[in-house]
Amino acid sequence: MSVLDHNALDISPRISEAEVGDYIALLKPRVMSLVIFTALVGMAMAPGHFHPVLAFTSLLCIAVGAGASGALNMALEGDIDSKMSRTQNRPIPRGRITRPEAIAFGMTLSFFSVMTLGILVNWIAGALLAFTIFFYVVIYTMGLKRWTAQNIVIGGAAGALPPVVAWAAVTGTVDVEPLLLFAIIFFWTPPHFWALALFRSDDYARAGIPMLPNVAGPDATRLQILLYTIVLIAVAAAPWALGYFDAVYGIVSLILGAGMLALAINVYVRRERSQSLRATRKLFAFSILYLFVLFATLLAEVVFRALAPMVGGA
Repeated sequence: MSVLDHNALDISPRISEAEVGDYIALLKPRVMSLVIFTALVGMAMAPGHFHPVLAFTSLLCIAVGAGASGALNMALEGDIDSKMSRTQNRPIPRGRITRPEAIAFGMTLSFFSVMTLGILVNWIAGALLAFTIFFYVVIYTMGLKRWTAQNIVIGGAAGALPPVVAWAAVTGTVDVEPLLLFAIIFFWTPPHFWALALFRSDDYARAGIPMLPNVAGPDATRLQILLYTIVLIAVAAAPWALGYFDAVYGIVSLILGAGMLALAINVYVRRERSQSLRATRKLFAFSILYLFVLFATLLAEVVFRALAPMVGGA
């Protein structure tokens, strides 16, 4: 029997080389941290009293659900990740974790996060978390990402849902305020990721992913970044304009929006390659700061409102 035949008949179980760090990497911890933070803001904004244990449970379930989505995303995109310099060191391309192991891990986390949130908190929040995972894994990862240049636009809904899930955990309903948070993240996503796609276009081309710069071209992408940024500025000011938050938030949102707009205009006008790369990197980095500071301001206003009566009473 040849060596090839022997290997073909070898059905001995593979000993996994995965360590704890590899499974943590599957959870996409940087994305998870953003999910936790935006969910915390949605939870803090919700009216009514929420027991601290239930609040912690809800945030944990949302975080684990986000991690499960990340694990399933990596399991389904191992072939793509191996071709891109940004992702080729992830656990599956490196051979640390197999695709079936990642799927089993992600499905287990998905099941327990949704069931725990539904049973211990409420089923509206549990159903929204299940839909979020389904949308990210099935609609975005399996459908949109490989087939349309609008993958980020439509798929951004999954990343925008955690504040809505958190609000529903507290109230058992969905209202205007969490939908405003959803809209902010939804319209923030295209300029953020298209900036990344502009300076990583070679990576996406090698992987065969139809990102907008590779399909419509860099100039069309720059225009879309500018247009979405203008919409984002208006949407981000809406919580102030509609009277949900005070002028402090409104001023901060406009200052941050001016920074985003200036960088988006810079991306639009800088067409020479080296200047374009610098401009897109700056926009990508600032967009992360933009979202963090915007939501931190919302959270600070909520905390101040809660403390103001106690300070005044003292």
